[in-house]
Amino acid sequence: MVEQQLRNRGISDRRVLAAMEKVPRHRFVGDAEAQSAYEDAPLPIGAGQTISQPYMVGLMTECLHLRGDERVLEIGTGSGYQAAILAELSRRVYTVERHAALAERARRTLEELGYANVEVIVGDGSRGYPEEAPYDRIIVTAAAPRIAEPWLEQLAEGGRLVAPVGDRWGQALTVVTKRRGRTQEETVCGCVFVPLVGEHGWEEEG
Repeated sequence: MVEQQLRNRGISDRRVLAAMEKVPRHRFVGDAEAQSAYEDAPLPIGAGQTISQPYMVGLMTECLHLRGDERVLEIGTGSGYQAAILAELSRRVYTVERHAALAERARRTLEELGYANVEVIVGDGSRGYPEEAPYDRIIVTAAAPRIAEPWLEQLAEGGRLVAPVGDRWGQALTVVTKRRGRTQEETVCGCVFVPLVGEHGWEEEG
């Protein structure tokens, strides 16, 4: 997976590659999907959610420019796989998931794998998590209609935010940097994520 899907497609951060080599991706999917866990494709994890393809996990993580001492906020815990990668690369991870069942399953998996520096919170990730702000890095793993104001407020000076921004059917992976209270946006590539549902996201369909 690391060689073919990451290195061969331009992911070059050695710490990111090492983390993705170490974290057992198959532990974050169901038994039926375990045999496909290392393929370059998203997989269903229940509640209409997915675990992102390995390349996208690697790309988004690389865009964060993690050094190891950061406090990171993740919006959209899902399976917990991205949180595990972040836990390998940063000091502390706070991850917010609106589906209680997914959050509990992710919490259990992360605990079983020994990731004591991750806190899983059930809530509306579009509001961020002001209780532990500010954050050095913020990563959003669901499609947002815009960069939510609470995220910008909770992003520390000099921080970086990575999020897929667009409509429900297609987004642009966007990197936001914050310096002297001002933000600058950069588009990395096109992508497709499940929609972010919440106060500053999309309304739930149906």
